[in-house]
Amino acid sequence: MKNRIKVQRAELNITQAELASRAGVSRQTINAMELGKYVPSTALALKLASIFDTSVENIFSLEEKDWT
Repeated sequence: MKNRIKVQRAELNITQAELASRAGVSRQTINAMELGKYVPSTALALKLASIFDTSVENIFSLEEKDWT
């Protein structure tokens, strides 16, 4: 799953630690998501969308390999 977390974070000018604090997760979780090593729960995806004031679809997108 591709994501735009790093881009969205840069637009808000916040660090991974700041985003993690707002989302109620660890900085390592944010880092793993940005690297594509962790797929968030629906609840966390919705929380991130709320923090970034955008839709989940604007942050996350499926890659072709995700369909197989």
